[in-house]
Amino acid sequence: MDLFQQIKKKPLVMGILNVTPDSFFDGGKYIDETTILTRTEQILNEGADIIDIGGYSSRPSAEDVSEEEEISRLSPAIELILNRFPNVIFSVDTFRANVAKKMVNDYNVSIINDISGGTLDKNMFATIATLNNAYYVLTHMRGTPKTMLQQENVTYNNVTESVFQFFRQKIEELNMLCFNKIILDPGFGFAKTTEQNYELLKNLSKFCTFEKPILAGMSRKTMLWKTLGCEPKDCLNATTVVNTMALINGTGILRVHDVKEAVECIKIFEMYKK
Repeated sequence: MDLFQQIKKKPLVMGILNVTPDSFFDGGKYIDETTILTRTEQILNEGADIIDIGGYSSRPSAEDVSEEEEISRLSPAIELILNRFPNVIFSVDTFRANVAKKMVNDYNVSIINDISGGTLDKNMFATIATLNNAYYVLTHMRGTPKTMLQQENVTYNNVTESVFQFFRQKIEELNMLCFNKIILDPGFGFAKTTEQNYELLKNLSKFCTFEKPILAGMSRKTMLWKTLGCEPKDCLNATTVVNTMALINGTGILRVHDVKEAVECIKIFEMYKK
């Protein structure tokens, strides 16, 4: 059964594993063999369908790292995990075409999760089109992780319509390359204000028009802790609330730090739907 067929049966959970020193919530936690394997085992035992591994922080204001450094973080971690857990389904969080190609070719990675939607590497679409076995997460973002929240990047006449038109254009570009294994991510927190994030969440079902799976990644993000006046570590309950809203509005994949709670959220949602 392919990924799209699985999503039609029920929503999936993508557990986050950041092998970076500077990710906004768990940066620096998983950078040695023991912690990487312990975290992987936790993600799998709690019921995740996919592990999303990243070697480049996408948090706002994140510093740039070289392609070589990104690969040097990803490759040893993936090899380590596959040696212990050979059946893991990996998504790699990268916007670089060369990194994507290496991860798919060397490690049979199933998904490339590109936070830039092809805007930060002009070769990404042509590259992903040659990787026939990989799925591609097409994410909306303006600017770069370092600049995404600058004023010019968060100014929209209508944020939902802007994201919709971005998806329309990029899907057409990928289809012209004979590639259609596309997952849509509206990019919560990427060049959006708190208010714009909630507008997107409210209108998430509009993106179902494209008949592509929707991925929602709101886990412990600014839109939650800024609204509540707390810290990311205090936003588990808020994450579950917005994940439930996303499921009601058609989301097929939840990208989360807290796998157990997301799995439970989907179980309750599936019962509610019956």
